[in-house]
Amino acid sequence: MIGKLSGRIDYKASDHVLLDVRGVGYLVFCSDRTLAALPGPGEAVALFTDLVVREDLMQLFGFPTLVEKEWHRLLMSVQGVGAKASLAILGTLGPDGVSRAIALGDWNAVKAAKGIGPKIAQRIVLDLKDKAPTVMAMSGGPAEVLAAGDADAVIEPVVVSAPPSSAQADALSALGNLGYAPSDAAAAVAQAAGDAPDADAPALIRAALRLLAPKG
Repeated sequence: MIGKLSGRIDYKASDHVLLDVRGVGYLVFCSDRTLAALPGPGEAVALFTDLVVREDLMQLFGFPTLVEKEWHRLLMSVQGVGAKASLAILGTLGPDGVSRAIALGDWNAVKAAKGIGPKIAQRIVLDLKDKAPTVMAMSGGPAEVLAAGDADAVIEPVVVSAPPSSAQADALSALGNLGYAPSDAAAAVAQAAGDAPDADAPALIRAALRLLAPKG
């Protein structure tokens, strides 16, 4: 399994890049969002990758973070969702947007991705709603884009921390990784827990996100 590639971009196409890794060229398919964020030809970059193997085809898919890669794998686990559909969803929403949509049960947000109909969007939300908190709690920022001349440098892997033991801690961690301020996240989780003391992490996250959503 090829899990990560570091090298220089030879060229960028509409749906993939050719990445030169010490003289070997790899075609890596990426979402529109990822492609737009990558540097131009000749620049160094690192991507986490997922290798999809079929009877007549082998394809590599690239992601700037482990969180996005994990969402890709989870999205593809849903019946009727292939790699192209997964990249369309991630390209439209980004990993944070996917996390919010699934945690809130907002299948209309998922349906906004090109080629995703309402039935598939609803199935995605239903199948993955209990898995969202685990992915949202994963730590680590974007993969480092290497400076020119550093293509052979070693990039430390992103470390995924073990999930906290309590539902409230899980919810706080997830909200923090979505970019909410600690004070806002803590207040929302506390209110959600007060309203439903026996709620599990997914329920707390959904309730807290509703409380944090812009009013009006």
